Amino acid sequence: MKQNRKKVLMNALLFFVIFGLTVYGVFHGEDPRELKAALRESKLRWLAPAVVCVLFFIWGESIIIWYMMRSCGIHLKERLCFLISSVGFFFSCVTPSASGGQPMQIYFMKKEKIPIPISTVILMIVTITYKFVLVMIGLAVALFARPFLVEYLGSVLFIFYLGLALNIFCVTFMGILVFHPSLAKWFMVKGHQILERFHILRRSEGRLAKLEDSMDLYSDTAAYMGAHPLLIVNVFLITFVQRLALFAVTYFVYRAFSLTGTSALAVITLQAIISVSVDMLPLPGGMGISETLFLAIFPPVFKELLLPGMVLSRGLGYYSELLISAVFTLAAVVIFGSRERTRQKKHLGDEKHPGVHESADLRSVSGVRVTADFRSAQSGRR
Repeated sequence: MKQNRKKVLMNALLFFVIFGLTVYGVFHGEDPRELKAALRESKLRWLAPAVVCVLFFIWGESIIIWYMMRSCGIHLKERLCFLISSVGFFFSCVTPSASGGQPMQIYFMKKEKIPIPISTVILMIVTITYKFVLVMIGLAVALFARPFLVEYLGSVLFIFYLGLALNIFCVTFMGILVFHPSLAKWFMVKGHQILERFHILRRSEGRLAKLEDSMDLYSDTAAYMGAHPLLIVNVFLITFVQRLALFAVTYFVYRAFSLTGTSALAVITLQAIISVSVDMLPLPGGMGISETLFLAIFPPVFKELLLPGMVLSRGLGYYSELLISAVFTLAAVVIFGSRERTRQKKHLGDEKHPGVHESADLRSVSGVRVTADFRSAQSGRR
């Protein structure tokens, strides 16, 4: 518990330090009155769709989680999936390399009695498709639009190639773990044995048996996903639209200043390039580097409105996402906590009045229906 609190405090401190340095680096020497006047000139009718895009970005992941849960025979309400999605985005925004999002999502899924190996594989596939979209966009631009890259990126081109390489490595590694679960199990078991051999962990047969059982369910889930390629294709398509929605925020900001001359495709592609470049860097939300790249890449697009354009683009594309997801994360804490207390009271009532039995084919747990479809599908594959 103390270690968790210390980690939270360190992440919070890192977030505010980077935020402070970013604000200082961006606004040092700038006239705040000119910035304020430029922001006032922006048109609300173009900024409203940008906010809708951010909401769609968060909602898109909740649809993916809901869809993949159903494919595993777990029927979770859409509103709960949205809260889980919001939790993921909030903690991804405030932790380095978005490392805190998935563990917190798994924590809230566990409250709904969803097995950790199943939630882990689902969220891993979400991450893979999320990054795979970036890889595809990055490779397409690198292979077919190099003059475009050279024209706009110039001296910061190496950051784009570094980010692309890191994303390719990450997608490849995670793909091996998901779609070769036997290899993942071998790594986990061997890693456990090595930790015991060097006395980092105490020897425990029970822990090893629990790990193997967990990896067996992990293997079953991954095999089930691999047997449904159409599902993966659909998840990829939803993710692609989801990502484009967030990239489009910058274009709506561009139009909010009544600017013309650069196509929507060019603006969206440039914003995608920034995402490819910073996605794997160990900075919360890519703070600092995202603003720096924007100011380096977008001068031909925003011209004298470059700084106001960056403030609105990052403000809507990142900080509004942080704020919105923070609000729904608080809602998740309240709602999931209330549901857990209700289940505990119901459980105590059932102990006083026994006689209620589970069905063999349909198990109802805390509002989550887990059908036998997933288990029967796996037994048919063995």
